[in-house]
Amino acid sequence: MQAKRGAPQKSCENHKILASTLTRVCSTERKIVQYWRLYLLTLVLGIGGSFQYGIQVSIVASPAEHVQRFVNRTWQERYEAPLEDSTNKLIWSLIVSIFSLGAWAGAIHSGTLPVKHGRKKALLINNMVAMVAAVLMVFSRMAKSFEMILLGRFLYGYNAGLGLSVHLMYLGECSPKKLRGFLTLTSSIFIAFGKVVGQIIGIKELMGTEDLWPYLLAVSGIPAVLQFVTLFYFPEAPRYLYIDKGDREASEKALKWLWQTDDLKLELDDMSAEREKTQGEKAKTVKDVLTSRSVRWQLLSLIIPCSAVQLCGINALYFYAFDIFRESGVPENKMHYLSIGIGATELITITLCSLVIDRAGRKKLMGYGYLLMAVTMSILTVMLSIQHLYSYITYINISLIFAVICIYGLGPSGVSMALPADLFLQAWRPSAYVVSGTVNWLSLFVIGMTFSFTVDALGQFCFLFFVAYCLLGSAFMLYFVPETKGKTMMEITEDFNKLNFKHGAIKAEMADMTLVTKL
Repeated sequence: MQAKRGAPQKSCENHKILASTLTRVCSTERKIVQYWRLYLLTLVLGIGGSFQYGIQVSIVASPAEHVQRFVNRTWQERYEAPLEDSTNKLIWSLIVSIFSLGAWAGAIHSGTLPVKHGRKKALLINNMVAMVAAVLMVFSRMAKSFEMILLGRFLYGYNAGLGLSVHLMYLGECSPKKLRGFLTLTSSIFIAFGKVVGQIIGIKELMGTEDLWPYLLAVSGIPAVLQFVTLFYFPEAPRYLYIDKGDREASEKALKWLWQTDDLKLELDDMSAEREKTQGEKAKTVKDVLTSRSVRWQLLSLIIPCSAVQLCGINALYFYAFDIFRESGVPENKMHYLSIGIGATELITITLCSLVIDRAGRKKLMGYGYLLMAVTMSILTVMLSIQHLYSYITYINISLIFAVICIYGLGPSGVSMALPADLFLQAWRPSAYVVSGTVNWLSLFVIGMTFSFTVDALGQFCFLFFVAYCLLGSAFMLYFVPETKGKTMMEITEDFNKLNFKHGAIKAEMADMTLVTKL
């Protein structure tokens, strides 16, 4: 009798689960249909934005031998004397590292160009920079000028630094709050995708040859042309149109076109409240962001995670990966294919992160991500120290490398890109991108210049520095930073005001800001 009574009850529960699943599937399908134009804009912004960063980071390694030989041959023809190895390596190091300096210059201009000309026009100008760089690369061998390669790399860096910031700014200002985390995280997907594409087309079977290396270095001109042509079909960022330009009608028209809905009251009310709060205010400068008490915790919540992207040890991991692969017996000519596997792993995990970010939240993904990276790298340091004792430990180390890359992709890598759009109001946002870009690119430059010396001095124990930074980043994110998922910009600002204005002497100012928010 109990079995008979239990069967209908179980069947009813199964029907409820099935109905709930079908409801979620239908909701997902509606989102795909409704926001297809927004998703298309995401693709266009990614191809000409963060994709350029990823492909330039990975593509430069493949033609290294050919470019150094070209530099040596050019020098000898000019001065009728062979180039010393140390000088050749110095020129090659400049070709690689000048990209970071160009990116820093681009990041600095991301605080003025998008404000003066708008997000869309700033990207159009940026694409022309990449096209000029591509032309320099193509004709560098014909002109017998390695200086053209240096200038081209600097311009590519400028394109990546400006493009990454404006890409994130533009996309964040076009996204509804329920999709903001997912869409802004696609920038990290395009970075990882760019890395994989650069690694694939750089193999000797494709473009990594003596004849094709100038065209390999010029390949970033193709996505620049694609974005330049297609971007004309999309509107300017709605939040820029309303909050910065005061054009509510154009903003509403852009939102209707992108979101394909007339139900825009909540979004327009949020923009209206933000505009009232910043009415009469000019766009904030970098100095304002660095010195103002009203964004002190937003600034900390930006700097620590953005610097951690470079200081969490992921570059050290890529360096040691090849040593570990060699000790495992992997032939040198197969190393490039393993690097493609590492890049593909990062791409897959970042894609998975984009699917869970709006459910798990930024705080947990970053906080626990850095914590798990610290634990895994601590174990890897121990394993590297005793790997000579047992042959099978090298395979454990390979597994640990892929584990760290998976953790990095699932949390810290992607989430940090969304922070300026999440943490700062419209008037502060461009300068916030300058700060985040400066921290990111200068950290990359410092790591590139000092890492080899650190490895020579500390060996595998260099990971301990990264472990310490990961623990610091994890503790800060988990204990001090409010969650931002599913909240409007005014709600996020109100949460941070509780941290920025703790003391009684300025409670009145906080109350005034809260009142404006409610109005």
